[in-house]
Amino acid sequence: MYRILLADDEQIERMALARRLNRHFGDSITISEAADGADAIAVFEREKCQIAILDIAMPELNGVEAAERIRSLSRDCVIIFLTAYDEFSYAKRAIVIRALDYLLKPCEEEELLSVMEEAMRLADIGSNAGQDPHEPDSELHESEDGDAKSEVAARILEYIKNNYMKEISMQDAARMLHYSDAYFCKLFKQCFDQNFTTYLTKVRIGEAKKLLMNKNASVKDVSIQVGYLDSNYFAKVFRRITGMLPSEFRDGQNAQK
Repeated sequence: MYRILLADDEQIERMALARRLNRHFGDSITISEAADGADAIAVFEREKCQIAILDIAMPELNGVEAAERIRSLSRDCVIIFLTAYDEFSYAKRAIVIRALDYLLKPCEEEELLSVMEEAMRLADIGSNAGQDPHEPDSELHESEDGDAKSEVAARILEYIKNNYMKEISMQDAARMLHYSDAYFCKLFKQCFDQNFTTYLTKVRIGEAKKLLMNKNASVKDVSIQVGYLDSNYFAKVFRRITGMLPSEFRDGQNAQK
């Protein structure tokens, strides 16, 4: 059972997001809600939440301030921000918190599910523990023009192509390009109309499909080759994207030959 903190001062948005999470993850999650940053901290301390989804613009304490407090209490809590483009003025403080991702309102279904699956994986293995937060960039970059954005997009694609089989994150890609996490998130969304986690998941599953065309390929080996060390987690993600298990996909492809 994953304990999730959902903090948003808009009750309708909070209820809608909770409903979406419950619809997809059901009995595997329990959701505790908070209406502002101060309430979020109190709920986190009481429920010992493993995953915190925080809106940024909230009364009392904003989401970044609440996340700073939560991070001081726990190095392992997986933090996800809900935000809009104009909230990136908070970025210099936000990036040292080691947020998993920034879900931009309105949050699309594919993005929500991809980020939540990754958050659950991190909650399971505790891979946030013992990592030192990296220092923020001294300055955020100004908006890129068209040519510069195309060049950055090409570099991002090259990075993903060369590294999708490894344990990479949005933070790794941002550091490679010398961007702050929050600015990179904004730029990636502008370039690809989806967030990094969602795009990386699609690349990995696409490569997995190619590898599974080989009837002798084991699901475990394919899982490792596309960056998933846990084959059960890989199977769950593969089924969500394709509607079938990797073994079913492999057998179906070979039956058509």
